[in-house]
Parts: sequence; C-alpha cells; structure tokens
Amino acid sequence: MDIADWRKRIDEVDRQLVAWLNERATAALAIGNLKTGPIYDPAREKVVLDNVRRNNGGPLPDRELGQIYERIIDVMRKFEYENHATSARSAAPGTELEAETNE
Repeated sequence: MDIADWRKRIDEVDRQLVAWLNERATAALAIGNLKTGPIYDPAREKVVLDNVRRNNGGPLPDRELGQIYERIIDVMRKFEYENHATSARSAAPGTELEAETNE
C-alpha cells in the first residue's frame, strides 16, 4: 500500500471512531440519567482503564493508550455533567419562564 491508501484507511478508521465515540456518549448519557449518586466514579474508571490495557494488542503502548482513554473518560464525564445540569434545569418548575424573562 502507498501513502494514499494508508490515508484512506485512516479516514475510514476515523469515521468508525467517530461513530463509536458517539455510541459511547449515548451510553454514558443513559447511565448518567440513571445515576442517583455522583457522576464521578473513580472505581469504574479504573475498571475501564484496566480493561483497555488488558485488551491492548499493540502497537500502541499501554501508557499511551491509557492516556487516550483518560481523555475520552474526561470528555464523557464532562458531557454527563452538562447533560445532567441541563436536564435538571429543564425539569425545575418555572425554569423556562425565568429564562425567557431574563433575556
């Protein structure tokens, strides 16, 4: 394969990654909506990172793959927090009226 072929392959992998990351975000939001306690769960994050390292067949070293997943987890947690805050505001009585009045 030449550079153009490899770049096409990377583009295809990127399309798959985008789809999978959005699927992961959908699952994270569903879990966030079911949680009654804190969103941050360090024990669960450790399990996720351990699973990633255990399933790593390379060529990425565990450390670098772990860093990528730490960032993914950070973004997903932020997304959960933002969604939870938005859901809480929209569920609060009078929220919409107050927002319209303040504009």
